[in-house]
Amino acid sequence: MTASRRTPGRRPGGPDTRGEILHAARESFADKGFAATSIRAVARQAEVDAALVHHYFDSKEELFIEAMAIPVDPRLIAANIVGGPREETGRRIATAFLGVWESPDGQQRMKALFRSVVSSDEVARMMREGITQMIVQPVSQMLDVPDAQLRVSLVATQLVGVAVVRYLVGLEPVASVDVETLIDRLAPVLQQHLTG
Repeated sequence: MTASRRTPGRRPGGPDTRGEILHAARESFADKGFAATSIRAVARQAEVDAALVHHYFDSKEELFIEAMAIPVDPRLIAANIVGGPREETGRRIATAFLGVWESPDGQQRMKALFRSVVSSDEVARMMREGITQMIVQPVSQMLDVPDAQLRVSLVATQLVGVAVVRYLVGLEPVASVDVETLIDRLAPVLQQHLTG
């Protein structure tokens, strides 16, 4: 017997099995969103038994949190945003936000996050709380005006709109314009919301 045969049942956990499960989960969350992704589907895609996925992750929510690890720490983004001249805040926000989306790994994770937010109230709640605490509050404090949270929230509406049009819908010419041109056009609008 020279040919090796895979025995039925689950594949044994290897050094990169957890990573393969996370990769499969990211793809599933990006393609289907949170609600339509299941542990079994992720297991099938990673070619492991569902029990092995449960071995590494207690729940679909935990799998999502780990798989969607945002490519940059939101606290660092907030520190960068508040750490420069006030009149250039809109440009810093546009540059940081689009920088995350322009990297292939960042784009995959953000697409999954966006699709999951619209399909799961729990994911939407987690995102809302996290963004408020790590970005909205520090930037609002920096503005030091009575309606600061409204201003920062209006910036978020612009950013979400650009992300949907450019990366999810692919509406031209926004989808293919170079990122520097997009930043040049977006930055003054964001600045107007913040300080206008």
